[in-house]
Amino acid sequence: MRKIIVGVEKLRNNQGKLISGRRVGLVAHPASVISSLEHTLDVLEGLGAKMEVLFGPEHGFAGEAQDMESVDGVSTGPHGLPLRSLYGATESTLAPTADQISGLDALVVDLADVGSRYYTFVWTSVLCLRACHRAGVEMILTDRPNPIGGEKVEGGLQKPGFTSFVGLVPVANRHGLTVAELVKMVADHEGMTDGLTIVPMEGWERRMYYEDTGLPWILPSPNMPTLDTAIVYPGMCLLEGTTVSEGRGTTRPFEIFGAPGIDGVALARTLTEMKLPGVRFRPLSFKPSFHKHAGRICGGVQIHVVDRESFLSYRTGIAALVALNRILEPRLEWRIDPYEFVTDIPAIDLLTGSSEVRKGIEQGAGLSDLAETWLADEKRFIEMRQEYQMYG
Repeated sequence: MRKIIVGVEKLRNNQGKLISGRRVGLVAHPASVISSLEHTLDVLEGLGAKMEVLFGPEHGFAGEAQDMESVDGVSTGPHGLPLRSLYGATESTLAPTADQISGLDALVVDLADVGSRYYTFVWTSVLCLRACHRAGVEMILTDRPNPIGGEKVEGGLQKPGFTSFVGLVPVANRHGLTVAELVKMVADHEGMTDGLTIVPMEGWERRMYYEDTGLPWILPSPNMPTLDTAIVYPGMCLLEGTTVSEGRGTTRPFEIFGAPGIDGVALARTLTEMKLPGVRFRPLSFKPSFHKHAGRICGGVQIHVVDRESFLSYRTGIAALVALNRILEPRLEWRIDPYEFVTDIPAIDLLTGSSEVRKGIEQGAGLSDLAETWLADEKRFIEMRQEYQMYG
């Protein structure tokens, strides 16, 4: 197995002049490491960068915070550097301010992603690019693998009015791009390419899953413990838009889901009857230690992916919603709490990109009918992304 060289390691090996002697800020998290497990901050300092400020995305620079948990705006980070939060209590905190990046020669963004539109790190990268473009600061983006590969695309595009921090621009739910490729697409569409420098990887191919890269898996967020989690996430994150537990508070988040009173056997049977490819469903009981239904026994199922190549995560996630709506009385309940700073649109609509799926499920639509709402968009995105693919 050959080892992939991630962007920041390539920066250290070949392009240190981009950093040496310059005043630099860094956006990073715990998975911002090279193959030796050295953190990007240490790499940049080793290259002679004059480190000025650190920024932490959702979950924080050190990765302790849970989902949608605001992080204090100002603190002291590693090596005594000022640490600023890009995920505070209000939407205005999601991007660095002009004051926070003024005086920098470059802002380095090095965030590991998981290949799903809902995962917010790619949107933090986009907001950083917009902020740097306004301030006249170079943004250096060091690229990393898409852990679930760069070939498959699943799901539709958000309709007008349904963009949010789980999708600032219309993108398929499983987009099949790296962070650099997606940011490059946005930069091109919004006229921001001049101030963007991308340091690509070496050796990554679109067919690769993360285990093929030879790189260690580091949790990019508290509930993304394994590659298996990332594989199911583009579909099973949809459970966040409901009152059903998506498995947070267990050791297998997003692979396990359920709620008190659910008949796991009936749920598994209903899902099995849908004949979804590459996956099996096993009934189980579980008790989340935190988050939804904490401390209560839940009935549900565990997803077992038996064939990655045929498995369709997004379709499986929609199937889970359909099955839950069939077996729950009177019906599946949608989350009505604010979601990613949005208060007037249901979370499930932000996640699916429109109200079509939610309304279809409420009206008893079948899985095939629901799939028709995204298949055309899926094909359009496959065509749209081609010119931004940087790797063979």
